[in-house]
Amino acid sequence: MIIKLHQPFNIWNTWLLSCAVVLSCATVQAQKKGKYVCDESQPESMCNAANTCGSPSSPCTIDVTRSATSANVKPGIPNAKDNQFFCIKAGTTVVWKSSNQNNGFMVSFGTDSPFDPDTPIMGGGKKQVTKTASTPGCYKYDAGAFRSGTVHGMSGRSKPELVILP
Repeated sequence: MIIKLHQPFNIWNTWLLSCAVVLSCATVQAQKKGKYVCDESQPESMCNAANTCGSPSSPCTIDVTRSATSANVKPGIPNAKDNQFFCIKAGTTVVWKSSNQNNGFMVSFGTDSPFDPDTPIMGGGKKQVTKTASTPGCYKYDAGAFRSGTVHGMSGRSKPELVILP
Protein backbone atom coordinates (compact mmCIF):
# COMPACT_ATOMS: atom_id res chain seq x y z
CA MET A 1 0.00 0.00 0.00
CA ILE A 2 2.83 2.43 0.79
CA ILE A 3 4.41 1.69 -2.58
CA LYS A 4 1.15 2.62 -4.36
CA LEU A 5 1.00 5.94 -2.50
CA HIS A 6 4.56 6.82 -3.43
CA GLN A 7 4.30 5.70 -7.04
CA PRO A 8 1.64 8.27 -8.13
CA PHE A 9 3.56 10.90 -6.18
CA ASN A 10 6.79 10.13 -8.09
CA ILE A 11 5.04 10.15 -11.47
CA TRP A 12 3.32 13.45 -10.58
CA ASN A 13 6.66 15.00 -9.52
CA THR A 14 8.37 13.78 -12.67
CA TRP A 15 5.57 15.22 -14.83
CA LEU A 16 5.69 18.59 -13.02
CA LEU A 17 9.46 18.74 -13.27
CA SER A 18 9.33 17.95 -17.00
CA CYS A 19 6.73 20.68 -17.59
CA ALA A 20 8.78 23.19 -15.60
CA VAL A 21 11.91 22.40 -17.63
CA VAL A 22 10.05 22.69 -20.96
CA LEU A 23 8.43 26.00 -19.97
CA SER A 24 11.73 27.36 -18.68
CA CYS A 25 13.53 26.47 -21.93
CA ALA A 26 10.73 28.00 -24.02
CA THR A 27 10.88 31.22 -21.99
CA VAL A 28 14.67 31.49 -22.36
CA GLN A 29 14.44 30.92 -26.13
CA ALA A 30 11.67 33.52 -26.49
CA GLN A 31 13.79 36.06 -24.61
CA LYS A 32 16.82 35.36 -26.82
CA LYS A 33 14.85 35.69 -30.07
CA GLY A 34 13.19 38.97 -29.16
CA LYS A 35 16.33 40.80 -28.05
CA TYR A 36 17.84 43.45 -30.32
CA VAL A 37 21.21 45.11 -29.77
CA CYS A 38 19.61 48.47 -30.60
CA ASP A 39 17.26 48.02 -27.64
CA GLU A 40 20.22 48.06 -25.24
CA SER A 41 20.95 51.28 -23.32
CA GLN A 42 24.44 51.68 -24.91
CA PRO A 43 24.65 49.52 -28.05
CA GLU A 44 27.90 51.23 -29.12
CA SER A 45 29.59 49.60 -26.11
CA MET A 46 29.15 46.25 -27.90
CA CYS A 47 31.43 47.40 -30.75
CA ASN A 48 34.98 46.06 -30.85
CA ALA A 49 37.71 45.28 -33.39
CA ALA A 50 36.13 41.89 -34.19
CA ASN A 51 32.78 43.37 -35.28
CA THR A 52 33.78 46.76 -36.74
CA CYS A 53 33.88 46.98 -40.52
CA GLY A 54 36.20 49.34 -42.38
CA SER A 55 37.57 52.67 -41.17
CA PRO A 56 37.60 56.24 -42.44
CA SER A 57 40.65 55.28 -44.59
CA SER A 58 39.49 51.76 -45.60
CA PRO A 59 36.05 50.94 -47.07
CA CYS A 60 33.57 48.52 -45.52
CA THR A 61 32.22 46.04 -48.06
CA ILE A 62 28.84 44.51 -47.30
CA ASP A 63 27.65 41.47 -49.28
CA VAL A 64 23.88 41.00 -49.64
CA THR A 65 22.95 37.53 -50.89
CA ARG A 66 19.83 35.44 -51.19
CA SER A 67 19.27 32.06 -49.55
CA ALA A 68 16.25 29.86 -50.03
CA THR A 69 14.35 31.62 -47.26
CA SER A 70 15.95 34.99 -46.54
CA ALA A 71 18.26 37.79 -47.53
CA ASN A 72 21.66 37.56 -45.92
CA VAL A 73 23.81 40.57 -45.08
CA LYS A 74 27.47 39.87 -44.33
CA PRO A 75 29.99 42.61 -43.51
CA GLY A 76 33.57 42.35 -44.76
CA ILE A 77 34.90 41.26 -41.38
CA PRO A 78 36.95 38.07 -40.85
CA ASN A 79 34.72 35.21 -39.63
CA ALA A 80 31.54 37.30 -40.11
CA LYS A 81 28.23 35.48 -40.11
CA ASP A 82 25.09 36.30 -42.09
CA ASN A 83 22.90 38.99 -40.52
CA GLN A 84 25.22 39.55 -37.57
CA PHE A 85 25.29 42.84 -35.70
CA PHE A 86 28.24 44.99 -36.77
CA CYS A 87 29.67 48.50 -36.41
CA ILE A 88 30.96 51.16 -38.82
CA LYS A 89 32.78 54.38 -37.92
CA ALA A 90 31.23 57.60 -39.22
CA GLY A 91 33.04 58.81 -42.33
CA THR A 92 33.65 55.26 -43.58
CA THR A 93 32.87 54.54 -47.23
CA VAL A 94 30.47 51.60 -47.42
CA VAL A 95 30.21 49.45 -50.56
CA TRP A 96 26.95 47.47 -50.78
CA LYS A 97 27.21 44.58 -53.26
CA SER A 98 26.04 41.08 -54.02
CA SER A 99 28.44 38.23 -54.73
CA ASN A 100 25.55 36.44 -56.50
CA GLN A 101 25.78 37.61 -60.12
CA ASN A 102 22.07 37.24 -60.95
CA ASN A 103 20.72 38.65 -57.71
CA GLY A 104 19.44 42.08 -56.85
CA PHE A 105 18.98 43.53 -53.38
CA MET A 106 17.31 46.35 -51.52
CA VAL A 107 18.29 47.68 -48.10
CA SER A 108 16.02 50.16 -46.37
CA PHE A 109 16.56 52.10 -43.17
CA GLY A 110 13.23 53.89 -43.53
CA THR A 111 13.24 57.59 -42.70
CA ASP A 112 16.00 57.21 -40.10
CA SER A 113 19.00 56.34 -42.26
CA PRO A 114 22.68 56.72 -41.35
CA PHE A 115 23.41 57.37 -45.04
CA ASP A 116 22.67 60.41 -47.21
CA PRO A 117 20.28 60.50 -48.94
CA ASP A 118 18.02 58.29 -46.84
CA THR A 119 16.48 56.45 -49.79
CA PRO A 120 16.58 52.65 -50.11
CA ILE A 121 19.89 51.19 -51.28
CA MET A 122 19.24 49.16 -54.45
CA GLY A 123 21.91 47.18 -56.25
CA GLY A 124 22.89 43.74 -57.42
CA GLY A 125 25.56 41.39 -58.68
CA LYS A 126 26.44 43.81 -61.45
CA LYS A 127 25.72 47.06 -59.59
CA GLN A 128 27.55 48.01 -56.41
CA VAL A 129 26.28 50.98 -54.42
CA THR A 130 28.71 53.22 -52.54
CA LYS A 131 27.56 55.37 -49.62
CA THR A 132 29.26 57.11 -46.70
CA ALA A 133 28.22 56.35 -43.12
CA SER A 134 27.38 59.73 -41.63
CA THR A 135 24.89 59.71 -38.75
CA PRO A 136 26.00 57.97 -35.52
CA GLY A 137 23.47 55.72 -33.81
CA CYS A 138 22.06 52.21 -33.74
CA TYR A 139 19.95 51.13 -36.72
CA LYS A 140 17.64 48.26 -37.52
CA TYR A 141 17.11 47.87 -41.24
CA ASP A 142 15.30 45.68 -43.74
CA ALA A 143 17.23 43.74 -46.36
CA GLY A 144 15.67 41.84 -49.23
CA ALA A 145 17.21 39.97 -52.16
CA PHE A 146 15.77 38.63 -55.38
CA ARG A 147 16.87 36.54 -58.33
CA SER A 148 16.29 38.07 -61.73
CA GLY A 149 14.11 36.18 -64.18
CA THR A 150 12.09 34.25 -61.61
CA VAL A 151 8.41 34.68 -60.87
CA HIS A 152 8.69 34.02 -57.15
CA GLY A 153 12.25 35.25 -56.78
CA MET A 154 11.99 37.55 -53.75
CA SER A 155 13.41 36.10 -50.58
CA GLY A 156 12.08 36.58 -47.12
CA ARG A 157 13.56 39.71 -45.70
CA SER A 158 15.91 39.90 -42.78
CA LYS A 159 16.11 42.50 -40.01
CA PRO A 160 19.81 43.00 -39.17
CA GLU A 161 21.28 45.80 -37.06
CA LEU A 162 24.32 48.05 -37.22
CA VAL A 163 25.88 50.83 -35.16
CA ILE A 164 27.46 53.90 -36.70
CA LEU A 165 30.15 55.06 -34.28
CA PRO A 166 31.07 58.76 -33.94
